[in-house]
Amino acid sequence: MAAIRSILFFIVFYGMTIPWVIAALFGALLGERPMHAVIYAWVRFHRQCARVLLGIRVQIEGEVPDGQYLFAAKHQAMFETLDFLNLLDTPAPVLKKELTEIPGWGWLAVQYGGIAVDRSGGAATMRAMLKRTKKVLAHGRSVVIFPEGTRVPPGEQPELQAGFAGLYKMFKLPVVPIAIKSGHVWPKDSWIKYPGTVTYRFFDPIPVGLPREEIEERVHALINAFEKETTE
Repeated sequence: MAAIRSILFFIVFYGMTIPWVIAALFGALLGERPMHAVIYAWVRFHRQCARVLLGIRVQIEGEVPDGQYLFAAKHQAMFETLDFLNLLDTPAPVLKKELTEIPGWGWLAVQYGGIAVDRSGGAATMRAMLKRTKKVLAHGRSVVIFPEGTRVPPGEQPELQAGFAGLYKMFKLPVVPIAIKSGHVWPKDSWIKYPGTVTYRFFDPIPVGLPREEIEERVHALINAFEKETTE
């Protein structure tokens, strides 16, 4: 049954994504607000498809804060990559450069405010990332980053990538850690999705000005809260 539901999801969601992208491209010609309206309608459609076709629901623990923050989140599934746009106020995501190279969609991701990261790049890549982040923050938007750098299966707790601490130090934003439990319903290495609940746990903001070692330690512990609970 899960396989059948997954096939239906792929047909409906990805089939309808093509006209959504076309609509967003036309919206971009009219300005930022029309483009955003289409993008947000698309991510709401994504959540509805997950709920109706896959039986996946969303649960939020803790308070989603108002204001400008650096949101640092666990990353287990592609689900949260899109769903953060349902949770937060026009967040600018830090994403892999490869995603910005997808025809149509990639251009929209950049126009929306996506901050591309080239993992193979060096100092020049970091400077470009910081410049892009500065521009986004100037518009009062928050930034979402997956500080472990990639999707990881449930239970894994890799070290944080260097880019997170760089953003924290450079832009002096309080950090909101987010633990996410999604890999059990949306596995990284399988096209089959399973009914269940995706849980987001928002923690209190961590203030600016902490030493790199301390901020990384605290964020790593909190975004891995669900992993730690299953091993205790």
